[in-house]
Amino acid sequence: MDIEILARIQFAFTVAFHYIYPPLSIGLGLILVIMEGLYLFTKEKIYHQMAKFWTKIFALIFGIGVATGIVMEFEFGTNWATYSKYVGDIFGSALAAEGIFAFALESGFLGVLLFGWNRVSPGMHFFSTLMVFLGSMFSAVWIVVANSWQQTPAGYHIVGEGIKARAEITDFWAMVFNPSSVERLSHVWIGAFLAGSFFVLSVNAYYLLKKKHVEIAQKGFKIALIVAFAASYMQLFTGHKSADGVAKNQPAKLAALEGHFKAQAPADMYLLGWVDKKNQETHGIKLPGGLSFLLYQDTNQFVTGLQSFPERDRPSQLNAIFQFYHLMVAIGMLLIALSTFAVFRWYRNSLFNSKWLLWSFVGAGILPQIANQVGWFAAEMGRQPWVVYGLLRTSDAFSRSVQANQVMFSIILFGIVYLTLFILFIYLLTKKIVHGPTDLQQ
Repeated sequence: MDIEILARIQFAFTVAFHYIYPPLSIGLGLILVIMEGLYLFTKEKIYHQMAKFWTKIFALIFGIGVATGIVMEFEFGTNWATYSKYVGDIFGSALAAEGIFAFALESGFLGVLLFGWNRVSPGMHFFSTLMVFLGSMFSAVWIVVANSWQQTPAGYHIVGEGIKARAEITDFWAMVFNPSSVERLSHVWIGAFLAGSFFVLSVNAYYLLKKKHVEIAQKGFKIALIVAFAASYMQLFTGHKSADGVAKNQPAKLAALEGHFKAQAPADMYLLGWVDKKNQETHGIKLPGGLSFLLYQDTNQFVTGLQSFPERDRPSQLNAIFQFYHLMVAIGMLLIALSTFAVFRWYRNSLFNSKWLLWSFVGAGILPQIANQVGWFAAEMGRQPWVVYGLLRTSDAFSRSVQANQVMFSIILFGIVYLTLFILFIYLLTKKIVHGPTDLQQ
């Protein structure tokens, strides 16, 4: 297999596996802040009890997330040497900022969060929980800034020529606030809130179905439902803003996401379908003029299609990009519907009376994770053939000295290690969930 494809597969695999955990830790961090805040405000021990329980699960998620994230930084040097040299000044600044302003804050207060329950005052412990949560949020800031710069470069100039060319920062804040960073960051944050809240909803729904820890499960379910309800609607807004940004800054990606080939007005929007790359057609259920209206609030507006770009500058895996994007959108709409219906049942005082609704939430715990994964797949595959949009092609970015068999061996090795880690994670997570919250008297 081609070395470029293998290197991309390896990085995609390691990033996708790692990204199971950061959204959960960010979302669960928010839930912990709310639970501890309620304990401080009401003095009800039940909130203290649920906060201690979810802190144990947070620790497990955080630990696996850190372990799996370290690998990616080494891959930049081993498999993507040209890329690393090209963007080193940009990425170095962003990753250094993450370490100084985010990871140090998060890890510095983590010990107090985990072991300070009976050693510091409740107020100090709440402050530590808040700092860990903010640290995880800041960590996402710098990672998304670095990735967004690849999508919409700004605040730089190119030094050198040919293989010696590299990007240098000329304006740090222009690099940080590049044209897509704020929109993409808000989208990532809200996706993390959905992952954490629906995970808590799933576990508490399971307890209610099994009639275990009923009081704590009902209160925890309601806390998570409020977060999920608000986040699901906020995601609709941030997703729309992000799509507007893609249409403006990366029109070829937008056309790939929507399966849009011909530059035309009005432009239709496919709700579901199949992209025929060979014949440059998309077949499926479409909303006439929908894409024009989505982007410009006018069904007669012109939208650029893939045929407006040279074939070598178009994303190659068009159907996969289309399907990933539409799956993300479909899950987002389903989460809105599910959380809205649950809030309605809560308003009618019948939230916990329906087993099918509780089972729906048990299964829905995985949906934000799927949406987060396929959303990133669509974004990164849609950027192709560029690793830095408009500046550096992916085919020019990998390490020339690495052999295909070496990358294949590392893929197999990583696969074994990550499978072991995942099995261990599921085992420990299941064990903690089955055990449940500690009784109040303990």
